[in-house]
Amino acid sequence: MAVDAPALSPRPKSLNPKLVPALPSIAAEVSALLDLKAAGRSLRAGQEIVSEGRRCNAVFLLIEGIAIRYRILRDGQRQILNFILPGDFVGVTSCRFDSALYSVKTLTAATIAPIPLSALMALAETNPQTAARLFWSFSSEAAILAEHLIAIGRRPAIERVAHLLLELFSRLQRIGLADERSYRLPLTQELISDALGLSIPYVNRILQQLRHAGLATIKDRQVIIQNIEELAALADFEHTYLRPLSIGELVP
Repeated sequence: MAVDAPALSPRPKSLNPKLVPALPSIAAEVSALLDLKAAGRSLRAGQEIVSEGRRCNAVFLLIEGIAIRYRILRDGQRQILNFILPGDFVGVTSCRFDSALYSVKTLTAATIAPIPLSALMALAETNPQTAARLFWSFSSEAAILAEHLIAIGRRPAIERVAHLLLELFSRLQRIGLADERSYRLPLTQELISDALGLSIPYVNRILQQLRHAGLATIKDRQVIIQNIEELAALADFEHTYLRPLSIGELVP
């Protein structure tokens, strides 16, 4: 069964009125080639883009807004796998199976553009270099998921939280949605809990520790990193996994 097209709603405002997302080069190139902005759909916060257990027949480019990929377990608990930012492609994994393995839902008002699989595959014939760069870019998500696995499996709670705050900061900064030390994101204690396998009271205590240490603060959807160097040292954070080589650097 195909995934229902998300309902249209008024065009969303940018996540931060002062910052406008700049799509990564490959996302911008694919968007221009396939005229994706003309096919854009506006979603409200909390709308599903991909639903676990349902057939997914398209890949979606997130143009504006923030989303999460997650699974609801049998006991009702939610595990967030990753945060999806503007320029990310949604549903790549889901299209490879009879039904989607995970759900994707917007956290904020968002704009997405569906890409039929036929159009995606046609790029291999019409624009093979673009297609190669696009499929190469899909592998970047595996590095992020591996870091999440390491964090949940081996890092102490305070390091997990610090690492997540810095990862989101680095990713948002690269697309123009973070300034030198802060970014806007509806990063609730529940979201952090579901992403890092921690209880909400424990997350609350960790955030208090970070605030009292003068390292990071979350208030009114604003994440402020007061001391990037010390927070990075605490989290053992290296951003190299967020900056893979382009295929052009490997194959001149």
